Amino acid sequence: MTNELAHPPARLLSVGDAAWTVEFGNAIDPAIHGRVLGFSSLLDTLSNDGRLDGVVEWVPTFRSVTVHFDPLRTDALALHDLLAELAGKSGSLSAAGCRWRIPVCFDADCAPDLDEVAAAKGMSREEVVRLMTETVFTVYMLGFLPGFPYLGGLPEALDMPRLATPRKVVPSRSIAIAGRMCAAYPWESPGGWRLLGRTPLRLFDAANARRPALLAPGDQVVWQAVDRETFDAFERECAAGRFDLSSLLTEGETA
Repeated sequence: MTNELAHPPARLLSVGDAAWTVEFGNAIDPAIHGRVLGFSSLLDTLSNDGRLDGVVEWVPTFRSVTVHFDPLRTDALALHDLLAELAGKSGSLSAAGCRWRIPVCFDADCAPDLDEVAAAKGMSREEVVRLMTETVFTVYMLGFLPGFPYLGGLPEALDMPRLATPRKVVPSRSIAIAGRMCAAYPWESPGGWRLLGRTPLRLFDAANARRPALLAPGDQVVWQAVDRETFDAFERECAAGRFDLSSLLTEGETA
């Protein structure tokens, strides 16, 4: 973590009578997100030390952290002052989580928009896959659906608008892009992002009380291309609960 005095002060916004939003900027930017991670890390430390009495939880986003509290246990104005102080000295983190190498099948039935994206960008399918698999993505936040990660770092060469008409059904575990963002759908749902692949991994497991969502803000992700045979084998292992997720972590990491 680094402290940078040049950071502009955070802005605190009241969210009803039981939450404060601590806003570090107004753009999707790695430096702003670094402050979000640094602030969240400091809250983790203080909470583990029992120094955030009455704070229920906090929710990081691209550019802010919303801190929920019990107004019967915590004075809102005193918490405001504490959060403002912490935001001023929390510093920044470039990455706070795990680094994953996640298998993805880019075959046509798993990637219905890949050909269209390639054509729009004057590339071959192979060039699009190369850009996707050579990029180190960063998880900025979870939202939309339980375990749905918004990942930054998509190369500018793959910048594409959302579909003009969203799909009524996006298959679960689809890897998708929109604008300069990448995402992965944990569940089958409607969606307007462009689908470039599919992972065999379960992205959200409610039975895993310690870490139900596979990915967390601050994690880094590298997509690893696999053929259909490998995809099917991994999918069967995951369905049976036998797949070792730790095998996807960079050496020395723990989830």
